[in-house]
Amino acid sequence: MKITICGKGGSGKSSVAALLAREYARRNRAVLVVDTDESNLGLHRLLGTDAPPDLMDYFGGKRAVTEKIMAAMPDPSSVDLVGETWTIDAIPGDYVARENGVRLVAIGKIHDAGEGCACPMGMLARQFLDHLDLGDDDVVIADTEAGIEHFGRGVDQGADVVLMVVDPSFESLRLAEKVGDMAARIGVPLYYILNRVDLFSAARLRRSMPESSRIACEIPQDPAILAAGLDGRALEQSHPGIVTLADTLDATRRGGA
Repeated sequence: MKITICGKGGSGKSSVAALLAREYARRNRAVLVVDTDESNLGLHRLLGTDAPPDLMDYFGGKRAVTEKIMAAMPDPSSVDLVGETWTIDAIPGDYVARENGVRLVAIGKIHDAGEGCACPMGMLARQFLDHLDLGDDDVVIADTEAGIEHFGRGVDQGADVVLMVVDPSFESLRLAEKVGDMAARIGVPLYYILNRVDLFSAARLRRSMPESSRIACEIPQDPAILAAGLDGRALEQSHPGIVTLADTLDATRRGGA
């Protein structure tokens, strides 16, 4: 199962990705988290790992990848950056961080001022996810950058399900409408996760969401999650909302939803 996680900046995408990855590891699934957000520097801390080297470097680095794309203009989509099909076990070990049954790969990060756009990372992310050959019990969780650019890059097209994290804000509600439309256009199932909610805000969100029937779970404001995020500590605890989410996704995978 390939899962992409999206939402507005600060909604809690990385926390949800880390908690869901740990939940699937507890279920003895082979779990790979793919960090496709070139700006987020903290996902590895939430998973309890060191930051892995950019996978972009395995393919020659950002400059080499950019040159391949530019050489194929005006049809950059014709470039095959990845080439081979990989299983999770076949990913070069030097580019994988591991902890507690979870593996982490980072596509690439912005390291220097003025280094240019992140388009090569987006193209590599899409092709890498497309080239993964998964076993029946394998789970890939892709943490995307804030907003909807990843839809434009095609990162979500090969996913089995899209999860959108919605926090109690007007911006999240409006983005939920856009994400719902885009997921429908590419034919990928979508579920919403209400994050950092209380009884009042959860009720308001449910009344205002474009498809409240697609809300998979609620995650209340949790001081333990907040503290771990502030301290840069791993999110190791099981969470009832994440257990419900994993159950829903497993039912979808079996064709039960």
